[in-house]
Amino acid sequence: MRARDLVADFPTVRVDTPVLEAARLLAGQDLPGLVVVDHRGRPVTVLPGTQVLRLGVPAYCQEDPALARVVDEAHADVFLRELADRTVAECLPERPRELPVVDSDATVLEIAALMARTRSPLVAVVDQAGALSGVVTLDALLDRMLAT
Repeated sequence: MRARDLVADFPTVRVDTPVLEAARLLAGQDLPGLVVVDHRGRPVTVLPGTQVLRLGVPAYCQEDPALARVVDEAHADVFLRELADRTVAECLPERPRELPVVDSDATVLEIAALMARTRSPLVAVVDQAGALSGVVTLDALLDRMLAT
C-alpha cells in the first residue's frame, strides 16, 4: 500500500487566510488540521487545529491553567473572537519544523513514522512537481493498518 492509495482530497488554506475562516473550516468539517499552501498550491506546513486554538487562548491561561478558571463564562465563551484580524501565518510556529510531506510512492510505514515524528495528524502527498495531490489522515492510516 502506497500513499497514492490512501490519499484523499482535503481542504487547504493559505498563509494569508484569516484565522477565523480556518477555524470555521476546521469546525465545520470536523478536521484535525489543515494543509497550508503557497500561491502555487505547494504545501508550506500542516496546521493542527490545536495551533489555531493556541493562538486564541490567552497566554496567561496557557501558562497557568488556574487563571483560566477565574475568567467569567461570558468572556471565556468568546475568546476566539480575538482572532478576527489575524492570519494563519500568525498560527505557525516560530521555528520551522519538519514538513509532513511525502511523495505518492511512500509506504504506510514511512507515512506512520513521519506522522509520529512530526506529531502531525495529516501528511500531505505531493506529485513529482511538488504540488499537493491530497492528504493522508491519521484516521485513514490507522484504518488501513488495522485492516490487515
